[in-house]
Amino acid sequence: MTQKKQKKFSRASHDSTVNEKEIRQFDALGDTWWDEDGPMRPLHRLNPVRLTYIREQITHHFGLEDRVGSLKSLNIADIGCGGGLVAEPLARMGATVTGIDAGKENIRVAAAHAKAQGVKVEYLATSAEAVAAKGRTFDVVTALEIVEHVDNVPYFMETCCKLVRPGGLLIMSTLNRTPKSYMLGIVAAEYVLRWLPAGTHDWKKFMKPSELAAYMTDNKLDVADVQGLVYNPLTQQFSLSASDLAVNYFIVASK
Repeated sequence: MTQKKQKKFSRASHDSTVNEKEIRQFDALGDTWWDEDGPMRPLHRLNPVRLTYIREQITHHFGLEDRVGSLKSLNIADIGCGGGLVAEPLARMGATVTGIDAGKENIRVAAAHAKAQGVKVEYLATSAEAVAAKGRTFDVVTALEIVEHVDNVPYFMETCCKLVRPGGLLIMSTLNRTPKSYMLGIVAAEYVLRWLPAGTHDWKKFMKPSELAAYMTDNKLDVADVQGLVYNPLTQQFSLSASDLAVNYFIVASK
């Protein structure tokens, strides 16, 4: 193992995971979080497949029927919830949901939208580590498209794992660090198609599945599933792929 890798997987320092520049960037989105043709258009497009995947992973793990209201017995924390694009649907599925985001404007937008829709979600304008410091734990923790935006990844991963109750699940999604993800996730998405504001992502902060798996294992979780998320430009739809992890992917681990 190289010296660089030894440093990457060293014990986490307990500095903040919050990157203020990233927070300001996403806070600036304001009410456009829920605009399906706005800056968050890619998330709206992938939301159906990722919500289905999350629901199926949860119901399978806990032995629940995959039906309306099937998550009503579960407490779920959505870390880096943004405007609530995942937290709110999970609450509609019956779960007791806590949305956590360090961006105050993100939380304002998320809370206002949930209230307008009559959906109950606990939204907290704080960091994941601040919630963990209070001793809170959850049946399921989701951290979707967030790890590539935080500082101090070892501490962030330690915190995510700490928030999962024994017997619970951690569900993450992010971008792989490959040449293909650079071309599609940055060049195409940010500069050609203009799906995202230029500068949204830093390719060097993308995480390989093996790296996230190592963090999970180091924190006493067992990886249960890894699936790629593939975009078809002809149908303009996302789908799961067990073999193509080159750009977007999910990784699920149990405690």
